[in-house]
Amino acid sequence: MAAPSNQAAPLYEEGVRMISYCPSCQTGYGSTSARVLGEKDDSYLLHIRCGNCRNAIIALVMVSSLGVSSVGLVTDLHYDEVDRFKDSKTVTTDDVIEVHHLLQDQDRLFARL
Repeated sequence: MAAPSNQAAPLYEEGVRMISYCPSCQTGYGSTSARVLGEKDDSYLLHIRCGNCRNAIIALVMVSSLGVSSVGLVTDLHYDEVDRFKDSKTVTTDDVIEVHHLLQDQDRLFARL
């Protein structure tokens, strides 16, 4: 994984170490398990895949003058899928309600498909 080229690189590496174990099987991530999905200011969006159980996390690592913090989300998405969908249109409450109604009415669902 390529570290950012700015002065935050040491803190960035510390942030990656904070999320260095798979939450599903507790296996340590290898150095090539993480890929950068995006970077803005001193925040980095990472996709990290476990070599043991093949689960992944999407992690946001934030670097500030107070230190490094991170938050992760377990996912079954591959890097390419996350990269493709990260800039997609936001799902609205109305979208969720429409899908709920479609699932309740099979005829309408199949007509829509």
